[in-house]
Amino acid sequence: MLFCRAVLLLWSTVALYAAALDGTAPFDIAGDPAEHMVNRIKDYLLGGTRASVKDRRPTVARLRQILGVVDQRVSFHDLETFASRESSPILAQTGSYVVKAVRWPAVSGINAEGILLEPTRPSRGLIIAIPDADQEPEQFEPAQQLAAAGFTVLAPALINRKDTYSGNPDIRMTNQPHREWLYRMTYPLGRHVLGIEIQKVLAAVDWAKDKPVGVWGYGEGGAIALYAAAIDNRIRVAGVSGYFGPRENLWQEPIYRNVFGLLRDFGDAELASLIAPRRLIIDVAGGPTVQTATGSTPGALRPIDRSSVETEVHRAGNAEIGNIGQFVTAMGGTPSPVKAVDIPVRTSNGRQQRAIREIEAFCAQIVEASDRHRAKAWTKDRSEVARRLRQDLLGELPVDKTTLRPRTREIQPGPNWRGYEVALDAAPGVPAYGVLLIPSNVKHGEKLPTIVMQHGLDGRPQDLFNQKTGRAFDVYQNIGQRLINEGFVVYLPQNPYIHDFRPINRLANPLGLTMFSFILRQHERTVEWLQSLSFVDPKRVGFYGLSYGGTTALRVPPLVDAYAVSICSGNFNEWIRKLTTTKEPYSYMFTKEYEIFEFDIAHIASHAEMAMLTAPRPFMVERGHADGVGIDEWVAYEYAKVARYYQRQGIRDLTSIAYFEGPHRIDGAATIEFLKRYLTPDRRQ
Repeated sequence: MLFCRAVLLLWSTVALYAAALDGTAPFDIAGDPAEHMVNRIKDYLLGGTRASVKDRRPTVARLRQILGVVDQRVSFHDLETFASRESSPILAQTGSYVVKAVRWPAVSGINAEGILLEPTRPSRGLIIAIPDADQEPEQFEPAQQLAAAGFTVLAPALINRKDTYSGNPDIRMTNQPHREWLYRMTYPLGRHVLGIEIQKVLAAVDWAKDKPVGVWGYGEGGAIALYAAAIDNRIRVAGVSGYFGPRENLWQEPIYRNVFGLLRDFGDAELASLIAPRRLIIDVAGGPTVQTATGSTPGALRPIDRSSVETEVHRAGNAEIGNIGQFVTAMGGTPSPVKAVDIPVRTSNGRQQRAIREIEAFCAQIVEASDRHRAKAWTKDRSEVARRLRQDLLGELPVDKTTLRPRTREIQPGPNWRGYEVALDAAPGVPAYGVLLIPSNVKHGEKLPTIVMQHGLDGRPQDLFNQKTGRAFDVYQNIGQRLINEGFVVYLPQNPYIHDFRPINRLANPLGLTMFSFILRQHERTVEWLQSLSFVDPKRVGFYGLSYGGTTALRVPPLVDAYAVSICSGNFNEWIRKLTTTKEPYSYMFTKEYEIFEFDIAHIASHAEMAMLTAPRPFMVERGHADGVGIDEWVAYEYAKVARYYQRQGIRDLTSIAYFEGPHRIDGAATIEFLKRYLTPDRRQ
């Protein structure tokens, strides 16, 4: 309600103060500029998704990387058979095959579990039969059909969509499906729940050695079968049921299917192209129906209609529509009618918990090693870290020739400033919006230092000035007015993390982009315009951001050289642990912010490396002791790396951390002095 009142007040004065700033056109965004911006970004991404189909260049190496299939698998001789003291290792037996509960290693610390169906006559080869996530392998009837046809069949259990173990009972449990819980943890580490399950399948292929191997999967198992066959040419025939089809609506599927950059190079047809000339058989079964729980990350699966499957099969060219009988024939077998027997699911509950805890432990090991990995990469090539931050972590928008086309309208002035709403063209169809405050006493020909002051989550430029009471005043401490009082020009950009913004990352990620792809471009264009203004000193433009604005402070100024100073408030942290730990209540593992996770950030740049990329320019952290986003110890640990780097560069006085007694808010006392010191000429002498 607070920001709504501020916006209504602003718009009510437009008729009286509608003049444009000299050299600009009239402001032309109707309605709420923030909502307009978010919607235009979504439109841009929807168009990019449609256009991606014609430019894809699939490679196995790229597919492995984005799925996180990058770890060496464990070598093993044979499967381990499960048996309790009270029971036989045999779960069921027919005249055609014997069923056992088995386990095998995949990658370090992670085992696959499932069932083995061994034919009673000589085996024709190995088929890995992969059920949907919510099917137990013991209940996956195709496994028995394939065993009856004379094949050795290995059916792994997948991570299911329940939420039994999604959380920490000592902190809180969540209603995230197990697959999302592990997606959140693996994604920042350059891994993926899909990739780990692919590794389990490929470990079974390793075990087969020289035997003929096929994969058959349904639903989530169909996705894994398709990916595995695209990656590994030892798989002779792949059968996909209830999955194959157009993937342009990936952003609406459950988030645990989100693969960074997938649609830039791959649709299902492109995956099929990597399988050719091997056989790929597509069963047109519709697939599972899934709706994520209220309060969890939105996403749904609906059965795929036959015409959509046929369209993608036609686009693939080398896939063929068929059924499990044709799959058996393609593998060199003869389809055999079978009456399925009941196989007891006696290992189910313990099996699921073990699988989840093993992946959690695996991730914890990667987190512990990630500090050393980043330090080594930094020592080797700082410019490569910057490149990866821009291109691989944030995602870079295509270069375009969009002109700035500045449009402004005057707002009601303050006690010592005049102000304008500003719209610029940042990318085709995508504006940058903000509010410019100019000190009233600026003299003709005078060039003033400028602060770009960035709000936090769900904030607006209007929250940072003209506030007397309320939440916005408590959080932002009227910082815009305070900076004007110190003689700065102040620009207050509207960042797109407002309204229904989280789908931006769902749309952007499959294209190898993020919300910060747009934020970075918006800031580049904004600073370009600010530097062109007659009253702005182009060499004295600083950045100061709180909370989500602090997130911007760590990702944008390192890549925008025009920012001469950067201050991160209420955000700087031991970021990789904050993203992935299950042992602290302020971890993003427990919150609604599903868009906060960035693929492989652990091996590119955490907060220290981002801050170090700002050097040799001044950098500062502002931290309230009672700020619940983390703890002082984590902030101090991460900042120590920054201080050490500046010290070794001989510029230790250019970085500082300011603590204050307070919560998640602006303080401003030390930070304003920092800005004055480095942006006001007489203060620098």
